[in-house]
Amino acid sequence: MVRMMGDRLLQGGLLPAQAAVGPVVEIACDESGFSGTNLLHAASPVITHASVDLDRDEAIGLIAGLRSRFRCSPDELKSGRLLRRPGAGEALVTELAGRARVHLVDKEFFLVTRIVDLLVAEPSYAAGTRLTQGQRAAALALHRAGRAAGGDWDVFLAAFVDLVRMKRRQPGRATLDRFFRARDALLRAGAVDPVLVALDPGRVGAVMTRLDDDDRSIPPPLEPMLPALAETVLTWSGGHRQVLVVHDEQSALTAGRLTRLQRALAGTGSLPDGVSPLAGLVMADSRHDPRVQLADLLAGLARRNRGLIDDAFPAVPVQSETPCLTEFGRQGDVIG
Repeated sequence: MVRMMGDRLLQGGLLPAQAAVGPVVEIACDESGFSGTNLLHAASPVITHASVDLDRDEAIGLIAGLRSRFRCSPDELKSGRLLRRPGAGEALVTELAGRARVHLVDKEFFLVTRIVDLLVAEPSYAAGTRLTQGQRAAALALHRAGRAAGGDWDVFLAAFVDLVRMKRRQPGRATLDRFFRARDALLRAGAVDPVLVALDPGRVGAVMTRLDDDDRSIPPPLEPMLPALAETVLTWSGGHRQVLVVHDEQSALTAGRLTRLQRALAGTGSLPDGVSPLAGLVMADSRHDPRVQLADLLAGLARRNRGLIDDAFPAVPVQSETPCLTEFGRQGDVIG
């Protein structure tokens, strides 16, 4: 899908294919900390995906109030600029209470879930969300065992990234051998874990073949934006309504991927069979959509000053091992 926004062409998205079934909520989203497939970048260990349900007039009024109160420039507000003003983060949190969610993705733990999802379980577009919580215990155990092993853990994760990267640095066989050498070193270092032991060269090689053959039923292995979006949609849906997403331009959210994600989420909660909580997704430019601009501010605030959010609102983990911010409130609740 291609849309014009100002003087720019926006790629991607998924227009609603049919009339909504029952109630619909429209949300605006943006992220902070996204680094593509570079998931082992120590300077940016988390991704925050924020969403708000304000309408345009509400968003315009809130932004105008922030600009006036903290004497910001008339240009687009950015979280880095705003957060340099004392009290600005607290003001943003107060203004958005009850109207926002933030999901946090720990990049290292996301890689661990992908090892389990791809190489032990069956790859799925629902992986990494509450719909596949049966795999969470195995991922937690692997993460804890691996981190206790020290430097061999980092080598193993880097080998996994090279293994499933679409453009590998080495031929497939060499990459596969390197991955299992790293696995064996991790076991020798004392990281005894059922997932590590269960990894089988034949099965892993079969997954690599499917990736090489562009099997699109497998979600992109190094793409955390899809499960983050899915979890955002499931939260706002509450199991009983559809969600229309307005999202800042994001190359990962192609029409094909969104269509497969939409199907994977269909029929969840009390929605009729075949009806997905994801009604559609439209790309927007934060410079022209004040709702997306607010989501950008909130995502940046949550990534840079998580303590402020954690202190203000209860938190439960989603794609992180340790307790972390996932929304302004407990799962499924809205703080008013």
